[in-house]
Order: sequence, then C-alpha cells, then structure tokens
Amino acid sequence: MSHEPTDPRSPRSARRPWRAAARVLAAAGLAVNAYVHADLASRYDPVSAAIGQGSLFRIESALAALAAALVLFWRRSLGDVFAWFTAAGGLAALLVYRYVDVGAFGPLPDMYEPLWYAQKDIVVISQVLTVVAMTALLVDRGRERLLAWRSAPGQ
Repeated sequence: MSHEPTDPRSPRSARRPWRAAARVLAAAGLAVNAYVHADLASRYDPVSAAIGQGSLFRIESALAALAAALVLFWRRSLGDVFAWFTAAGGLAALLVYRYVDVGAFGPLPDMYEPLWYAQKDIVVISQVLTVVAMTALLVDRGRERLLAWRSAPGQ
C-alpha cells in the first residue's frame, strides 16, 4: 500500500463520481428486481414441478438483494460479476419464458407467460440498467488493470 498522497487530478480519482453513480444505479436496479420478485412470489406458488415458480422468484429476490449489497458495500470484481450474472440471468430467463414455450424442464415448472404487465416492464428496465451499469464498471476495471500491468516495471 502506498503512503504517497493521492493526486486529486489522477485519472482514477476523476472516474470516481461516475463509478459511484453506476454502483448506485446497479444497486437500485437490483433492489427493484428483488422487491418485485418477492412481491410476486406468492402469486406463482401454484405453478410447480419439483421446484415451484414462487420459490424460484424468492431465490431470484434473495440473489438480487445479495448482489445489491455486494455492489454497494464490497466493491470487488467477484461481487460485480455476481451482480452482472444475477441481472443478466434474470433478464434472459424472463425473455425466454416470455417468447418461448419451453415447457417443464427438469425440476423447473412450465413458466411460459406470453403477457406483458407493469411489474414485468419494471423488472426488465431494472435488469437492463443493472447490466449496463455493471458492464461499464467491469470494463473500466479491466481497462485499469491492463494499463497498470502495461506500466509495471519490466513491461
């Protein structure tokens, strides 16, 4: 750890405000996703196979809440990747089950639902915003590591 003062004009410190905004946006998207899935879970309890759709909604809600906490408080690559996969996976599942009648698949029930309604719109928007914000953070972190690696002595 360096004991030298940080130059306030450094490129890293200049990016802090947008990084903080991206983290807040991603965490808000994940929190909305968690809330909506928790709110809808009981409506989907009757749709079941080995695992009920209501249970899957509760799992999605818990994962999104955990991801929001990681994005805000842990701020590590692993947490950011977890948040990205939580949002992207939820969005992919929502779109697949909206447009494709997969039927029951293994322990999963038939979750085909070709309807759009307000909560689904809200979840899609929140997940897209989260994926965009987390992608920007992950790309920036990767770019920063690449630059640091290139400028390391002996490179």
